Amino acid sequence: MAGRIKPITAVAIILFLASAVLPLFVASWATLFALILAKGIVVLGIVLLLQAGQVSFGHAMFFATGAYTAAFWGKYIGGGDILIFLALGGITSTVFGLIVGLFVVRYREIFFGMLNLAFSMVLWSLLEKMFHYTNGADGIRVARPGLFGFSFTPETFQYVILYVSLLVAIAAFYGVQRYLDSPLGHMLRAMKSNETRLEYLGMSARRVLLIGYVFSAFLGGIGGTLVSIIQQIATPEFGFWTKSGEFVFIAILGGSAHAFGAFAGAAMFECVRFYAAAHLADSWQLILGVVLVVIILYAPNGLIGLRQRYGQSGRGGH
Repeated sequence: MAGRIKPITAVAIILFLASAVLPLFVASWATLFALILAKGIVVLGIVLLLQAGQVSFGHAMFFATGAYTAAFWGKYIGGGDILIFLALGGITSTVFGLIVGLFVVRYREIFFGMLNLAFSMVLWSLLEKMFHYTNGADGIRVARPGLFGFSFTPETFQYVILYVSLLVAIAAFYGVQRYLDSPLGHMLRAMKSNETRLEYLGMSARRVLLIGYVFSAFLGGIGGTLVSIIQQIATPEFGFWTKSGEFVFIAILGGSAHAFGAFAGAAMFECVRFYAAAHLADSWQLILGVVLVVIILYAPNGLIGLRQRYGQSGRGGH
């Protein structure tokens, strides 16, 4: 049936509905779900680049760019609105992504990944060393912004930022999936399989990758802005290489075959970390490592690949 909802899309709808409803019953989940949605938006950018077979080990630089844009606005201009922060975070990360992208799209595979890492570490060093402007390792506190001119108490604000994050996540999810299904998305996949053939067809592989790269930078900035608002702080750690590794980890965990993989991986990652850190404060990284090993062994295409695998086996058994 033409109008039938795909299983993965149905699961995505369930997650988004759960994000909207469950925190109403357990208040502590509001921040957890907001972080899942915000980080899922960032990982969507990693998923985009994986379509072309490229892995960015420095994607956190755009995450940090969005976060510090909100922090600088609050510190040097004062006040602010969530929508203004998001707009500015998206613009600055997009411009930064275009500048960096003009260099990195010339390279592929390990060279692409390491060059991204180099740019990210330069940004991290600047954020650490320019203490007079950035407060160094202490970071900059992000004052709680308003929305449409209204200010909120901390108890109310956690729900405001949750639902803003939810709306942005749904828009990003829809936009990225449409992008993947568009000619540009198919060109990205063609780069992974046979870049030379793409050039023979008259398409510039660099231009195709640059468009995807800039889009991924925009998503990274939006996600970073949201996380800085949720946690009310921006620190140099936002741009450190371990943060980039975290995003790649989540992308592998969720799977890159569908945009929902970013949110599936983020949900698994944040939930394991949230509960493991509460019970095993010094060992939650070990638990995450075990989870990743299991996923690689039994679901090399990620959580969404696991869903597709068992769905196909179930149909085959009838």
